[in-house]
Amino acid sequence: MKRLILVYNPRSSRYARVRKEVLAPVRRLKGWMIGRFEVVNTDVDDNARRLAKILKDDDLVVAAGGDAAATIAVNGIMLSGFPEVKLAVLGYGNFNDVAKSFGNLNLKAVLDLMEKGRKKRVWALDLLVDGKHFRYGMSYFTVGMFAESCALFDEPEIREKLCSGKKGVLFSIKELARWWRRERKRRFLPDFEVIWRGGKTRRCTGCTDYVAVNGLRMAQLMKGRHWCLLKDEFQSEVGNLSSFGGLMRIMLPSIVRQIPGEETKDDVLKFDEGGEVMVQAEGEYKRVKVERTIEVKKARRPIWVIGDF
Repeated sequence: MKRLILVYNPRSSRYARVRKEVLAPVRRLKGWMIGRFEVVNTDVDDNARRLAKILKDDDLVVAAGGDAAATIAVNGIMLSGFPEVKLAVLGYGNFNDVAKSFGNLNLKAVLDLMEKGRKKRVWALDLLVDGKHFRYGMSYFTVGMFAESCALFDEPEIREKLCSGKKGVLFSIKELARWWRRERKRRFLPDFEVIWRGGKTRRCTGCTDYVAVNGLRMAQLMKGRHWCLLKDEFQSEVGNLSSFGGLMRIMLPSIVRQIPGEETKDDVLKFDEGGEVMVQAEGEYKRVKVERTIEVKKARRPIWVIGDF
């Protein structure tokens, strides 16, 4: 019998909808063995390891939630080592970058595509710290200031407003702007050199951010997107967002979807000195200790995705 593993978080801001629109319908499915994986209140990596242990080849993993649930599903599948596990993502979060990259489907549409055998191979990003694997990211990775800002949404007052369902993307952007004005003078990254494909280098003194973009949702802001989710390429950029001018150099081009960047397949950030930096993928952040390098490249093997993209 086919197995469907549903990944969800009962503490998420839109769990009530997940319970009504996903949990209830899957109980009535015929021909499927249903497994429910409830995200626990630890971190992405712990949940991904737990998920990996219960997966089998040919499972369909359905992440119903925000980008955190999607990230857990992606990392769980990759850590499982099974090449034929399928992934579908139902967007029930504030931003849903992963779900929107895959067509932003509902449960019925996913099951219909599954029955028709409609699946596509995609390659996630793989981030390594000092040569050791840290985490997979489907849409993007950021290192530095923007990654630090993600902690804002775990502040109790802001989290409560988001979970109430009365606040959404505009509220989130407003709170981010307030955070930027308050925190922008901090030093977020040690000085470093970034090495792109082909040996091109750039010296980064006083930079606040590095970003690597892979998924369609984020790539819509960049110049070109033929590389989205493919085996060999992604796009990356570095910058200083602490000044108003630096911020506008990113924000204004984004209106016409022309943010510059380097098309690459393997980036190495070589830091002048060790220290702690914040790294995040799809909004899930973690402070890591770096002695020398952070490397971003494509994962060695793909994931099968059920979607319309």
